[in-house]
Amino acid sequence: MRAGCSLGIPEKFAFVLWRSTEKAFRLYLLQQFSWIGKEKFHKSQHWGYCNNVAMLVGEDKPGIGGEPLPGQKLKPKYSVFPEGMGSDAPAWVAFDKQVLSFDAYFEEEVPDKNQELYRVRHCKIYFYLEDDTIQVIEPQVKNSGITQGTIVRRHRIPLPPPHEDQFYTIDHFNINIEVILYARRYKIIDCDQFTKNFLRKMGVRLNPPTGCPDDPYTKARQKSLDSMKPLRPYERIDTLKQFLEHNGHVLRFFCVWDDPESMFHDPRELVLHYYLSDDTIDIKEIIPVNSGRDAVPLFLRRDKLPKYAPTGLYQPGTITSRTILNVFGKLVGNRGRYILDNRKTGAVHQEFYRESDLKIGAVINVWGRKVILCDCDEFTKEYYRTKYGIEDFTPVQYKAPPPPKPEKTFPPYTGFGSEEDSLCSCMGLLPKPPQKDFKKFMEKDRSGMESNILRFLAKLVTDSPIDKDRKFIISYFLSDDTISVFEHIQQNTGILGGKFLERGRIKKPGQQLFKSEPSEYFKAQNLFVGARVCFYGHNFLLVDADEYTFNYMEKHANEFSVADIGVILKKLKYIAEPRSREIRQMFAAADPEHTNVIEYDPFRNLIVSVTDGVFSEHEIMTLGRYYSVRDECEMDLRFLLAVAQEKLKKNNFENFEQLSAVLIYNDREKCGVLPHEICWTICKSFKLPVADGDLQALLTMFEDDHKQVEYKKFVDGLNWRENQIPAFQTIKVPLKNEDDWSREPPSLPVKGIKYLPLLDDLFGKEE
Repeated sequence: MRAGCSLGIPEKFAFVLWRSTEKAFRLYLLQQFSWIGKEKFHKSQHWGYCNNVAMLVGEDKPGIGGEPLPGQKLKPKYSVFPEGMGSDAPAWVAFDKQVLSFDAYFEEEVPDKNQELYRVRHCKIYFYLEDDTIQVIEPQVKNSGITQGTIVRRHRIPLPPPHEDQFYTIDHFNINIEVILYARRYKIIDCDQFTKNFLRKMGVRLNPPTGCPDDPYTKARQKSLDSMKPLRPYERIDTLKQFLEHNGHVLRFFCVWDDPESMFHDPRELVLHYYLSDDTIDIKEIIPVNSGRDAVPLFLRRDKLPKYAPTGLYQPGTITSRTILNVFGKLVGNRGRYILDNRKTGAVHQEFYRESDLKIGAVINVWGRKVILCDCDEFTKEYYRTKYGIEDFTPVQYKAPPPPKPEKTFPPYTGFGSEEDSLCSCMGLLPKPPQKDFKKFMEKDRSGMESNILRFLAKLVTDSPIDKDRKFIISYFLSDDTISVFEHIQQNTGILGGKFLERGRIKKPGQQLFKSEPSEYFKAQNLFVGARVCFYGHNFLLVDADEYTFNYMEKHANEFSVADIGVILKKLKYIAEPRSREIRQMFAAADPEHTNVIEYDPFRNLIVSVTDGVFSEHEIMTLGRYYSVRDECEMDLRFLLAVAQEKLKKNNFENFEQLSAVLIYNDREKCGVLPHEICWTICKSFKLPVADGDLQALLTMFEDDHKQVEYKKFVDGLNWRENQIPAFQTIKVPLKNEDDWSREPPSLPVKGIKYLPLLDDLFGKEE
């Protein structure tokens, strides 16, 4: 009372709270002592205490002093098997998914029916070895009217009284014994082979199996059903299995029917379909174009195709599935009584074509028409190869091979319009413009810094002193194979420079003008340094090319043999291998200071002397570029960044945060650097509008001592939003010559050639 009042609760309510609490506590004590006073008092001995908490510790725990409790049977401490046999794994591991299966039955009383006094019900008893649980299942019986399935769910089942404190174990099961599960008596009659082997290994002597008694009601019901069946039941033809196995499987044969009554006795081509699902056949006719025959959907509708006897067709009603006999006639009410003829008197058995009758070369009778099977498709061949082992599927030739198509000739070119446009007027009644290679145009058109234009420096091949010094720029456009020629403007020459030849396709010289065959045009493979070309009577000598042209041809070496270093080395090795010692001495003589490097001009003269002029100038330049010592061009970093920022700004590129995020993601070690190749690949995936050469130079300038690119500084340098370079710094780049015709950054000059690697690749390392 005082405690309640001290908490601020009124004195009246505190008294009521104390009385209700005391009443609840007395009720709890009464329930606990009433449970203890029951007959199963000894089960309370199976409880123990752990950390002052009562819990079930097991049924094998003995009483005080180790004495067994009433009704308790302690398990032996030692096994009947010698020590070391078997596995030491626990039961739930050693006997996982291992079940003993027993066949049993039990008798169930039926007190409410006069037809049966009891019922025999078959069931399966499953004993799970991993935890000694038992499950009883009754198999489903059709039209039994009884709820069947699981009779006893899986759990541990106690023994019948007076041993209900114990559970069934493997020792309680055998053949030809009875077990009581929840007051229901089950008679075990047999078990499977695994159960027999397991019980024998456990030392159990198995009883002989016994039979199951017949159920009186089921036996009487079956007898009644048998009496209602006729002595000769109706013939039942089961086609469901065949339909399910071969639904959608069709054999296809290509046939021919030589119609003797036709006017021209031409063969009729047919396609026969045999349906494996129901052994039916349909035939379709292949009607040639402009044959004059009506196009019918089917030559023969789908049905079973009979084999006819030599006597001919059967009369209607001769072939029937059943023979009906009139027994009593019309006796009462003009209604007769009929039965089936058990003897099948006068029945005619008709045979139909099966898949075994169809093969290449066979002749089948299709309602009086002789049809020859000439060929079949691949599925049909595989079917006969698998089922019948037939390997020979040689088709039957029923018609002469078609004559060769005459070669289509075109009239010669008339001179009006282009050759392609004039040729299109010969292709059809409605002339169409010539089709251009749009795919090639899209692939080779200018894209960013990729111009896809090959530029060459050329001179006229002439004896005129005025024309000898004229310089021309020949541009080859890879997108449409056109060529344009511009003349370099030179002061005080008296010649007006500029456009020399309009852009267009140029024919190779020496071709007939008015001919039927299409003319040949100059291709990219015909242009290289050292080549002589003739454009409309003007002979040009290609003396040089820009850096983009050299790089493009070397990158696509499979298209340009003069830029393929592998082909050039193989060709040079074939020529120079017999004189390997002499050639080594010639290169050593050209290097008196033994620096292993010679100038380009002596190198060119040596290659020309070794090959006797077989190599073109472009092949020699490709060889020199491959083994050259290139000076590192000290280009200002700010100038490169300014050029790159200007390109990015013009193309509205602002994805610097995404570029930085991708680079950081690829940096697994988070060290701030990435390999040169990875940075190059990522930049190309973002389609940076920067020339490949400039991008390579920028990545190289941001490399550390270990050839790793510091990508954060690289992205910050490209970011024209935050780190914009205000203006270009004027840098004087040394030109190739005084006439810079290429209008592009000059290529790295080839000053020296490392000849030792060349000799090692040709003749092997000298010992």
